Amino acid sequence: MRSPASGWLRSLVGVMGALLLLGACAPRSYPYVRLNADREGAVVAPGPGVGRLPLRVAVAPVISPRVTFETYIPLLDYLADRLDRPAELLQRRTYAEINDLIRTGQADLAFVCGGAFVEGEREGYMELLAIPQINGATTYHALIIVPADSPFHRLEDLRGRRFAFTDPLSNSGRLYVQYRLARMGENPGGFFGETFFTYSHDNSIRAVAWGLADGASVDSLVYETLLLNEPELIARLRVIERSPPFGVPPVVVHPGLAPPLKQALREAFLTMDQDPRGKKALAMLRVERFLPPDPTIYEGIRRMATEVRGWP
Repeated sequence: MRSPASGWLRSLVGVMGALLLLGACAPRSYPYVRLNADREGAVVAPGPGVGRLPLRVAVAPVISPRVTFETYIPLLDYLADRLDRPAELLQRRTYAEINDLIRTGQADLAFVCGGAFVEGEREGYMELLAIPQINGATTYHALIIVPADSPFHRLEDLRGRRFAFTDPLSNSGRLYVQYRLARMGENPGGFFGETFFTYSHDNSIRAVAWGLADGASVDSLVYETLLLNEPELIARLRVIERSPPFGVPPVVVHPGLAPPLKQALREAFLTMDQDPRGKKALAMLRVERFLPPDPTIYEGIRRMATEVRGWP
């Protein structure tokens, strides 16, 4: 007869093994990928900041590194061709590290989440460059998910349970739940039994599907992409709450970026849907086109951040 202790040990070993497997999927830091080496006879636009120096494009780890690499390479190739200069892909483990690349001038532009944007905007080192339109909209949602066979049907049911957050600066992956709990007079540390960070939305989705977490809050765009690409994975999950619409993760630059470069980038993004190579990049991103900045669509995230983060 097997002892209860031996059964507990086997369960612990299984959970540890799953955590290690999830860790293998977690983001790692990649220095850069360079595309489009200098070509003979290329025309370079005049002005400071526009020339042969590489265009440095940082991407927040909304999805895991390998998927990010495959998804963004056509975009970098398009930008390198439009600006007649090499392009580099910069990846880091956390949203804060991507923000820091823009703040310190180590990246020329970045794809960031709404929560990270309002942080950089408030501190004065982020400016909207372009906003993606996806499925006819410039908004998305936070989804609170649980295992399909779980007894949980509301956020309140997850009291004392293990919950997966995406990143400390993530809007859909943390801020929304913090705000919801604050409205209930709660905070994550007192409400959940345990929390941990996965550092990408697809990792959070897998954490719930694999039984490593009882719930998670994730980006609806990532969830819908996995529904198309891995329906068997999403079949193991259930959405118990859908947030109000939030401004979609934007493309940003530092306000002090050289004006000629900023203008060249803006034109490249806003006309991408009119260029054959641009259309290929858009298809990989699952974006219809890029639109001019609309700061008002991030007002909901600003309000939540002000309350949760105690901003004056």
